[in-house]
Amino acid sequence: MCGIIGYVGQKQAAPILIDGLKKLEYRGYDSSGIGIITLSDHKVVLRKTNGKIQNLEDLLKSHPVPESSLGISHTRWATHGVPNRINAHPHADCTGKILIVHNGIIENYEELKVMLIKKGHKFVSETDTEIVAHLIEEYYKDDLLKATRQAIKHLKGAFALGVISSDYPDLLIAARIGSPLIIGLGKNENFIASDVPAILEYTRKIIYLKDGQLASITKDKVQVFNFDGKLVVPKVDQVTLKIDAVKKQGFAHFMLKEIHEQPDVLRQMFHSRLKGNHVHLEDLKLADKELKNISRITIVACGTAYHAGMVGKYLIEALSGVPVTVDVSSEFRYRNPIVDRKTLVIAVSQSGETADTLAAVREAKRKGAKIVCVCNVIGSSLARESDGILYTHAGPEIGVASTKAYTAQLGMLYLLAIKLGTIHKFIARKEILKLVKGLKHVPMLFTEILKSKENIAQIARDNSHMGCFLFLGRNINYPSALEGALKLKEISYIPAEGYAAGEMKHGPIALIDEYRAVVCIAPESDTYDKMISNMQEIRARKGKVIAIATAGDKTISHHAPHVIYVPKTDKLLTPLLVVLPLQLIAYYIAVARGCDVDQPRNLAKSVTVE
Repeated sequence: MCGIIGYVGQKQAAPILIDGLKKLEYRGYDSSGIGIITLSDHKVVLRKTNGKIQNLEDLLKSHPVPESSLGISHTRWATHGVPNRINAHPHADCTGKILIVHNGIIENYEELKVMLIKKGHKFVSETDTEIVAHLIEEYYKDDLLKATRQAIKHLKGAFALGVISSDYPDLLIAARIGSPLIIGLGKNENFIASDVPAILEYTRKIIYLKDGQLASITKDKVQVFNFDGKLVVPKVDQVTLKIDAVKKQGFAHFMLKEIHEQPDVLRQMFHSRLKGNHVHLEDLKLADKELKNISRITIVACGTAYHAGMVGKYLIEALSGVPVTVDVSSEFRYRNPIVDRKTLVIAVSQSGETADTLAAVREAKRKGAKIVCVCNVIGSSLARESDGILYTHAGPEIGVASTKAYTAQLGMLYLLAIKLGTIHKFIARKEILKLVKGLKHVPMLFTEILKSKENIAQIARDNSHMGCFLFLGRNINYPSALEGALKLKEISYIPAEGYAAGEMKHGPIALIDEYRAVVCIAPESDTYDKMISNMQEIRARKGKVIAIATAGDKTISHHAPHVIYVPKTDKLLTPLLVVLPLQLIAYYIAVARGCDVDQPRNLAKSVTVE
């Protein structure tokens, strides 16, 4: 959450900072700000405002900043203090000479604030961030790097920091624990940022700053230290991401573009991971013998990734016979989870920086469990803390509501489940081969569904006035119902609930009336007849039914006025297909209601706070 970009070099800093902020706006967008050190007289200049980055751009047009080659900027997702100009970053110390930007949460900020107030410091904001600037000031004696290092030793929590001072007009300092921060290496210029897309236009040489590291950065030199001041040699990575990956390329929204990218994401995944009829997971780093000795599996994840994990439970148990539990990461470590050396913990996270999932992994490691992560971001904290890594390689996902990252997580869990099934020999080999063949066809089936998106769009528009939605699914598509409901409420703000359809009679049926639409996920399956019964019960109470069914189903239209068809496939593969209509329903309803699809209110992409 929140986006940081900093620049030191020979060019004008402000345009680079604003351009970078725009590419980070998915990380937070309730306020933003920019702070620079002037080129002529080395003075601090601040511009801050509430609202989206466009507001900051407008402010800079009416109140431009002087020439500068050093600056930091920030787009915020509020934690401490309401989104307004005062609480926006950067924040300054008492002297106004030191500026900082911060991602994360300082857990002990209140006690530090009390201590600093006793020493005469005066605070103007409600944020936890401001105390860091004052703490650096407290230690500052003509050495900004040393003062920063001394200050951060007092901080508890997660943070990524960018620091500049008018006393050092060519120095940018960065530090991190728990929140992502990268350094971009250019020619006569260097950068810091929360994520690669912010600086992709300027450099492809990246240092992924590790936990417990800080860096001294000038236009032509980068030095990385640990928090004790010892110099370390960082690894420099070459980023291969294409600039087009972070542009809309003619689509109305990033979300729609990313929905359309899903066939290619899965096609590339299956092409590289399925060699003949064998699954190759080279970064898993666990031998077949180790996997066979696993007695239980626990999946930990949050939000959309949690729903992918739930599908993974059905798959792994069906194919391997290994018992699986799925935990919301934020609850896992608070229930004294039963994991040991014979437990495999699968952590699922798009960003690899999800604070709750990282905390769950650390608890599992403490108890001796093996960790495998399903992750999209190379070099993330989660990847570094895991024994094995299953990168999804879905590319950057700019839309806040996850689409292609979810299907990529599903795809990877299918591959892992097939591998476990092969090792444990729980089901017949011919069943495994049938599933592999079906999996290879899924990208083509995605393309078929996208060809009918106008029909889905019309159904969505016809129901966009409904005040509430209920999503129902059974068995392996119960998680699909949860994901469909989450997508809708994330971007349209319509109250929506996902339920196992068999539970409808145990309470939710009380909500059914002519004002509620019910999305029934009813592809061909062993529970199809039971879904039909659910639909009849809904219609008897005047609920509006939207059905997602298998192409060729001749009876479904008798039970639902609106039907979206998906191609026929193996029943275990249906979660991959039905999610596409669910995403499109949410998207087109949100568009019809005039909502900001890519940047829904109160949300941010990477949840790096607990």
